[in-house]
Amino acid sequence: MSIDTHIDALDTAGKALLTAAAAAGPDAEVPACPGWRVRDLLRHTTMVHRWATAFVAEGHTSYQPDGGEPDLDGDALLTYVREGHEGLVAALRSAPADLECWSFLPAPSPLAFWARRQAHETTVHRADAESALPAGPGPVDPALAADGVDELVRAFHGRDRSRVRTEQPRLLRVRATDTGDLWSVHLSPEAPRAERNADGGDGGPADCELSGSAGELYLTLWNRLPLDAVTVAGDAGLARLWRENSGITW
Repeated sequence: MSIDTHIDALDTAGKALLTAAAAAGPDAEVPACPGWRVRDLLRHTTMVHRWATAFVAEGHTSYQPDGGEPDLDGDALLTYVREGHEGLVAALRSAPADLECWSFLPAPSPLAFWARRQAHETTVHRADAESALPAGPGPVDPALAADGVDELVRAFHGRDRSRVRTEQPRLLRVRATDTGDLWSVHLSPEAPRAERNADGGDGGPADCELSGSAGELYLTLWNRLPLDAVTVAGDAGLARLWRENSGITW
């Protein structure tokens, strides 16, 4: 996906998040994030947006701590979140292609990293906000969802800090039935190693396979939908291992 496509996805997801949050109200529980209410989700999201904006707009080349969550609520909080989201979108759109700043996952460039990361950060939290409504999370664009699965399994969980490990080598396969994407996630006592195959091949035998639409896989692998939202074939213990150990924390 291009940088512009990621920025467009960020823009769309942020607006949908605000719409859902306003409809649910600040005190509504967020089922996708146990223990959170909508105000907690909004405070977290705007903190991340403003933290990311600082790297893009100010060109920090080393890690900088976030500015903390705002002590706001109700309409004032919604306005603050909207301003932060708009500021992030504007910073990314106006940033030079050769932007130099700190980033923390592999990417073609720092600008590509921040556009992609914030597109998925905001899309996942859009689903969180929608989980506070009776209808639950809406669909995720298949191409964006497949890109997000790729970021999660190959980038986030390719790092040494991943806790998704097995005593013996095992193979977890992830198959998107609508886009044809296929990921082979090699598990071992070391950090996972994942490969993406977009040609629709079967990839050979696996110990466990998760299959479903790219959107279903995206929200399931991010632990926003239950495991039964996708089809689990083979050793379901590997699916549960992912569920219990894959969470990305701030």
